[in-house]
Amino acid sequence: MSRYRKKDVAGQALRPQTQMMSFGYDPALSEGAIKPPLFQTSTFVFKSAEDGKRQFALRKGLAQRAPGEEFGLVYSRFNNPNLEILEDRLAIWEQAEKALVFASGMAAISSTLLGLSRPGDIVANSEPLYGGTEGLLLNVMPQLGITHASLPVGTSLDELEALLRAADATAAERGGRLSAIMLETPANPTNELTDIAGVVAIAKRLERNGYRPAVCVDNTFLGPIWQKPLTLGADYALYSLTKYVGGHSDIVGGAVLGSMDAMKPIAPMRSSLGATLDPHTAWMLCRSLETLELRISRATENARMVCAYLERHPKVKKVLWLGNLPPGSDQARIFAAQCTGVGSTFSIRVHGGEAEAFRFLDALKVVKLAVSLGGTESLASHPATTTHLDYPPADKERYGITGDLVRISIGIEDSRDLIADIDQALAAV
Repeated sequence: MSRYRKKDVAGQALRPQTQMMSFGYDPALSEGAIKPPLFQTSTFVFKSAEDGKRQFALRKGLAQRAPGEEFGLVYSRFNNPNLEILEDRLAIWEQAEKALVFASGMAAISSTLLGLSRPGDIVANSEPLYGGTEGLLLNVMPQLGITHASLPVGTSLDELEALLRAADATAAERGGRLSAIMLETPANPTNELTDIAGVVAIAKRLERNGYRPAVCVDNTFLGPIWQKPLTLGADYALYSLTKYVGGHSDIVGGAVLGSMDAMKPIAPMRSSLGATLDPHTAWMLCRSLETLELRISRATENARMVCAYLERHPKVKKVLWLGNLPPGSDQARIFAAQCTGVGSTFSIRVHGGEAEAFRFLDALKVVKLAVSLGGTESLASHPATTTHLDYPPADKERYGITGDLVRISIGIEDSRDLIADIDQALAAV
């Protein structure tokens, strides 16, 4: 193994924080440059016509790789040095065999669910979901003969199993399968948790004819620092790299991670749909990975300070964050089993409704009024009228995405300044 792909030194396993600085990149291949250069190219020169023939045969599955043989560079829609370095380093954080990076988080989610599903299938999904994922399941996949079944967050495992068995039976009646279980935990924007290991156990009990539904987890809110779905048995961990991994509100990207076998239906879908990430964005994401833990840790500590203040404020009805789960509750049990940190994105309910929430948002001066999350700067938004606008009114009410709800993503500013800003904004409520 190349010294630039080593995972240990003198028998000591290297930690992800260390591997982010060099894993997968040999400076000798790029004139000694200490950081990977940007490979801004669409295509690559073959060593020979015979080499070109073999590379395409490998890509099409018409030939088998020899032991130790790597895919060669062909075309940036398939692979690129910047993509490969990024994928290697993401896989380290997630303890995955393989990562694939995409042009957006939604490209990763849609390619995964389409790669796993066929007409007649059902995708079961936790609720609430990010609005883009909800739109995919409600509006796009039904056009392809793929429908969905809702799994409300907070439902017991016994109830979840009953819902999943019912969905599986419905799919079987029409010649399909329960192809995937799509979880978002913590839920966006309410921060409710779903028991990943519990759902995996149910999925295994649903196996029939050699197939069981794949468990897919959107790990954007906590991962890969505070939660690792693959270690809990999930088949796929999915990301909007736009958020914490990118971390600077200057790129859009996505990823899916899992075993080598799990990637087999996803990689061709990525290439066929043209959803591959571009080299420049991959290069920027490698930069961001070097400071990932530092940024997330600082933002999480800031969020602790801000939430402690908000919980005492008379104009705040409730703070929806993972640091105040009732002791002994099912949510607290799930948190202890699968999370190692509370993250820095949460929601609050202000006293009143949409008008009061809007007055608070409009009065903010340091915290920016914008969608997205996980950047170095703090952001606040109104989910009911922005990211979750497409939810039917009854579903918004059912899942608590109401006019009084404000989502806040805390950044790496000084927490004292954030508290001062939020305090003056709450005075407008």
